[in-house]
Amino acid sequence: MHQHLELSTRLRETATGDEFVAIALDAEVDFINLRFADLLGRWHHVTIPATAFHARLFESGVGFDGSSVSGFKSVERGDMVLLPDPTTALVDDYGDHTVVSLIASAGEADTKELFRLDPRTIARNAEAVLSSSGHADVSLWSPELEFYIFAAVDYDDTPSGSFYDVASHEAGWPATEERDEELAYRIRPEGGYQAVPPSDRYFDLRNEISTRMLEAGIPVKYHHHENGRPGQQEIEVHPEPLLLAADHLMLGKYIVRNTAAEWGVAATFMPKPIADQAGSGLHLHIRLVKDGQPLLHGDDGCAGLSCKALSFLGGILSHGRALAAVTSPSTNSYRRLRPGYEAPVALSFSAGDRSAAIRIPKYATEPEMKSAEFRPADATCNPYLVMSALIAAGLDGMERGIDPRDEGFGPFEGNLDERDPGRKLIPLPASLDEALHELRKGGAFLSDSGIFPAEFVETWVRLKTREAEIVAGRPHPTEYALYFDC
Repeated sequence: MHQHLELSTRLRETATGDEFVAIALDAEVDFINLRFADLLGRWHHVTIPATAFHARLFESGVGFDGSSVSGFKSVERGDMVLLPDPTTALVDDYGDHTVVSLIASAGEADTKELFRLDPRTIARNAEAVLSSSGHADVSLWSPELEFYIFAAVDYDDTPSGSFYDVASHEAGWPATEERDEELAYRIRPEGGYQAVPPSDRYFDLRNEISTRMLEAGIPVKYHHHENGRPGQQEIEVHPEPLLLAADHLMLGKYIVRNTAAEWGVAATFMPKPIADQAGSGLHLHIRLVKDGQPLLHGDDGCAGLSCKALSFLGGILSHGRALAAVTSPSTNSYRRLRPGYEAPVALSFSAGDRSAAIRIPKYATEPEMKSAEFRPADATCNPYLVMSALIAAGLDGMERGIDPRDEGFGPFEGNLDERDPGRKLIPLPASLDEALHELRKGGAFLSDSGIFPAEFVETWVRLKTREAEIVAGRPHPTEYALYFDC
């Protein structure tokens, strides 16, 4: 594995395409694998024998059918190319052959111009617009990857029936009827947070995942068992610039799923895979820097934030209902965003409160450590789009000088899950349909920022409305329990 790390580093640091190819062939690489994200945030890939991979492909690209990729092109205009980014080179450890993977961006087949709706293109736009705004030079992002590991999972959905069946040894749900002596060590109900072995039976798996992430260049901060009893995990990453953070988030999810599969278990980033258990979010810690100095720290008398920080948060919160369609973009997202599980249900900011939409961590007392934690997002999102959308909203707040305190967004003290008639909270959408309606009504700020193309909102709403319609048109097993004997 150390040799793979060395090879990955050498390939990322190559000066020319010819040098990249020469190093790959000298190292007896078998295949070059190009991975790219569709608009919805799922990776696809195409694989080329190393002996057929030429330096000119970095400029001319590799052809593919964009009409078969969610959110890209229509059938009559489907020809596109993948333009590999050599700085993302990584030896893929999964499989029997030596494979070097590169992240690619989608481009137009004739001009090779970057495709307007390619997620990495939008992320690059966000970095450029922020840098030229005069408000900040760079944004830094520290994501928390929350996910469940199950011993076994089975599910099906047909016109004649649907089900899911989850096995978790940590919760005492065995995969078979056979006696399992290890079931003696289980996670207590609501007792998973930072549990220790032997109840935490995936400690070594998280070590393996974290090791592979570190070797891939992902700066792991720490990992631990999360609160969810049947195998919820968390891995947090140190701050990185927007595009790199989004690339690493995609890669981190890939490493989690594939390493879990090697261990014979299943990992899922679904926001709410199990009823009555903690959901999995994608909390994003945001920092802003200008001229090398942190921007969020200040002495405005409000959670140690600066005036610029408050207006940045004000923009995010004022656009929060429309943002939900991008940050929480699945029907399952809104099963997580419910009271009682440390998931936000209202647009608010607070110092330390994990039920707020934006939490200002109290332990970050040094100016360079000051951050804002955006909590509504989950991993069904496209990370390139979420980070870019938050920049668009935050910049709008800075341009308009929005103060979230004047708009009813807080700061609030106490647990926001506990109902207080004195608080007039602005709710997050309660469903994907509601979020899409808000985006359709108030999403112009995304294209007005110069970050998103004009057609994004229409394309996104069309794709996500179809998902909502599929779920809405299917009877739910619980409906049988409630209404079969009506």
